[in-house]
Amino acid sequence: MNDDLKIWTGRLDGTDPLQHRIFQRVSLEDDYMTISPNDFVLHGFAVDEGVTRNKGRAGAKDAPEVIRKNIANFPVISPDFLLKDFGNITCHGGNLETAQFELAEKTSKIFQRGGKSVVFGGGHEVTFGHYSGLRNAFPGKKIGIINIDAHFDNREPEIGTGASSGTGFWQIAQEGEIHSLHIGIQRNSNTLKLFDTAHQYGMKYILNDELFFENLPSIYQKIDVFFEDIDVLYLTVCMDVFNASIAPGVSASAYNGICADAAFMHFFRHILKNDKLKAMDIAEVNPVFDIQDRTARLAASLVNEWFMI
Repeated sequence: MNDDLKIWTGRLDGTDPLQHRIFQRVSLEDDYMTISPNDFVLHGFAVDEGVTRNKGRAGAKDAPEVIRKNIANFPVISPDFLLKDFGNITCHGGNLETAQFELAEKTSKIFQRGGKSVVFGGGHEVTFGHYSGLRNAFPGKKIGIINIDAHFDNREPEIGTGASSGTGFWQIAQEGEIHSLHIGIQRNSNTLKLFDTAHQYGMKYILNDELFFENLPSIYQKIDVFFEDIDVLYLTVCMDVFNASIAPGVSASAYNGICADAAFMHFFRHILKNDKLKAMDIAEVNPVFDIQDRTARLAASLVNEWFMI
């Protein structure tokens, strides 16, 4: 748990609610009974053990504080906006599974009280923990996951290695039928085996090559069809989906990734406006390789889009 508000600072224009910035609407909490329906509730997942296991570039465990710093100064749009920060979950002794279990336990409490869960990763091993929290809270509901990512993250764990940042959707599929839509998938980032696994489990996807303005009607249609078939929506964004020029600080950079252009923002906001959305996380921001906080600030701005809906 953060022990002070030092990270939550920004420009103080005044105390009138019309002048507020996010840092003025944050409270540090440790009692989940304080959560009210529709509160935004934040956890940091300061873990990148899964990235290391997946042979990626370590450093994402340091991202939650950097993302907090970059979101703190954004202006508040909604008069009712509140953000309750429950601090960071960490990984001790390389025990990723315990960290994922802790995330599931804590986020489940948010959903049970009607709150909206936001998690700042950390590696994309955040997915299995966050999804598990939803599954605990909504056992009879069909949970849909939209994964904005260059990768399927559906590889089977290697023997002796265990779960990693690349196994989350495989793990979810082992628990029963999976309902997922993966947006931004790159052909040069996924083997034929991973595409085959996606087809076997019925994982739907939209390639990065399809994400252009003239194709928005088709993208909207695929997203809306996905919405109709689920009860609860979870959005996870892996920052390595973006071009390295705007997101250099990731665990696996993409020279030909997508851009946060008008086409992207159109369908991204469409996802955020859906009333079924209960959880969102950001994964793979790696401050070690970031330049001028470009990646962290982009990540912060994407989360802030949900705050402004």
